[in-house]
Amino acid sequence: MSRPLNFDLIAFDWDGTLFDSTRIIVRCIQGAVRDVGGTVPTDEAAGYVIGLGLMQALAHAAPDVPESLYPQLGARYQHHYLAHQNDISLFDGVLELLEALKTRGHLLTVATGKSRRGLDEALQAVELKGRFDASRTADETAGKPHPLMLEELMREFGTTPERTLMIGDTTHDLQMALNAGCASVGVSYGAHEPAAFDVLKPRAVVHSVAELQTWLLNHA
Repeated sequence: MSRPLNFDLIAFDWDGTLFDSTRIIVRCIQGAVRDVGGTVPTDEAAGYVIGLGLMQALAHAAPDVPESLYPQLGARYQHHYLAHQNDISLFDGVLELLEALKTRGHLLTVATGKSRRGLDEALQAVELKGRFDASRTADETAGKPHPLMLEELMREFGTTPERTLMIGDTTHDLQMALNAGCASVGVSYGAHEPAAFDVLKPRAVVHSVAELQTWLLNHA
């Protein structure tokens, strides 16, 4: 296989980048905070924390909920999410995108704020078997924007920051890439408004999976 043009390793965020889950996650965060008696965050506030580790996200979204209720808050989020997880699917075109990149010889990985258990459950889907070479989650490394997830993936495959690309829908993803010395691409169809991406210097901001595939095949 010929050497990829610019990047050997491509790391994808999960929710809001590959998986069409943003709206449901927002509702689940709001439901969990409501259940424990906290002030329910706005859609914008709940969406902002997507991509962080679960408890980091919930604590940020519910600053008036005492730490003593965090276990209950986390349990209520899981309750709401499990009730809706079968309503969530990959964005249209994701499988074709992954196949095209695999054919080109890129290493494909996932760097996500999800838990290891949550990601493994998602990856059990038949269509995702063998699509990714490795993955890292917030609960086994460090939450975004800490660069540990990317650092571990690069170390596993012997790649360098200059040959690694992070793709995500939040400022947390792009800041993690910046902290790791890697390039990034932002997608505008997820949790964060793309106007916030500019200061984090992504190589591009794309507005659909089809546009992402075109950019990657031309530039990655």
